[in-house]
Amino acid sequence: MDSNNKNKSALSEKDGVEQPQSMNSSASSTIKKKRRQQIDINTLGQQLIQGNITALSRGITLVESENSNHQQQAEQLIEYCLPHANKSVRIGITGVPGVGKSTFIEAFGNHLTSLNKKVAVLAVDPSSSISKGSILGDKTRMEDLVKNKNAFIRPSPSGDSLGGVAKKTRESIILCEAAGFDTILIETVGVGQSETAVHSMVDFFLLLKLAGAGDELQGIKRGIIEMADAIIINKADKDNVKRAKMAKTEFQRALHLYPPKASEWIAKTATCSAIENKGIDTVWEMISDYVSQTKANNYFEANRKEQNKYWLIQTIEHHLKSNFYQRKNIQNLLDELLQKVKEGLVSPFSAAAKLLDEYKKLK
Repeated sequence: MDSNNKNKSALSEKDGVEQPQSMNSSASSTIKKKRRQQIDINTLGQQLIQGNITALSRGITLVESENSNHQQQAEQLIEYCLPHANKSVRIGITGVPGVGKSTFIEAFGNHLTSLNKKVAVLAVDPSSSISKGSILGDKTRMEDLVKNKNAFIRPSPSGDSLGGVAKKTRESIILCEAAGFDTILIETVGVGQSETAVHSMVDFFLLLKLAGAGDELQGIKRGIIEMADAIIINKADKDNVKRAKMAKTEFQRALHLYPPKASEWIAKTATCSAIENKGIDTVWEMISDYVSQTKANNYFEANRKEQNKYWLIQTIEHHLKSNFYQRKNIQNLLDELLQKVKEGLVSPFSAAAKLLDEYKKLK
């Protein structure tokens, strides 16, 4: 036996066949050159409002970018698209991980497209607090809907957003509306930290629940129930049908404990099986009834105006925070003070005061 191979593991690598280039070098150079070119916002905006999906995807990428130049261009694009937006029904969909949000959205989206609706799904995937990475696997889980020509699916990482909603989700809604999508579905991470961000950007808030998982009483205690316009018990199939019906009754009773909504809408409960495509049409009937009622009593439009005010404040706070941490002087002083706080030499409160004083001087 060759002495070089004597102690090699069976898992050791062997020389393989050299793979050919996957792309012609001149084509690669052309693509890189185009990417470096300045984006023409008017051209991009025009393509987007004509329903060009590539332009829509590029626009959302621009909106999500943290690059300062891209942020300015994104603001111009939003202004360009704003007159063509606000013509959709925005639906927030939340629920604990494992409740079947992606399966439900696929069945629901396919039902809506069968009614000649154009559906955009803005799915927010959880980001790792350690690696900061995100799987963005919603397109894989919605393999039928992703092939539907009247549907658009855009997964985005949640980043450090508390409510499990990407920071730029609301801007993405405007771009999707401008591109002609009349029904916007926003899927949240569903971690239970704060669903206020979702509730403040949608017209209808849908909460998915499970039966027989010890979730009924836990759900009743959470404030999320008060925000929900409908509670849907998913996975009502096979031997789980009876438990789903019992859970539906429990939640219906719980809803009577909450005060009336400003919309005058009485929250509804229902069961469904996304995997068997049962009860999906009932959910859309609920939403349609809600839209009709709230438009008739003028709540629909009034609510959107209130949401605009909320997002003005949120945008100011985001820009102030971003501007604060991007300052070089602040970064240096922060590192210094963090070490002192860690060693117990300075209190967190006095350190924060020093940082804010330094920021005021920079202004």
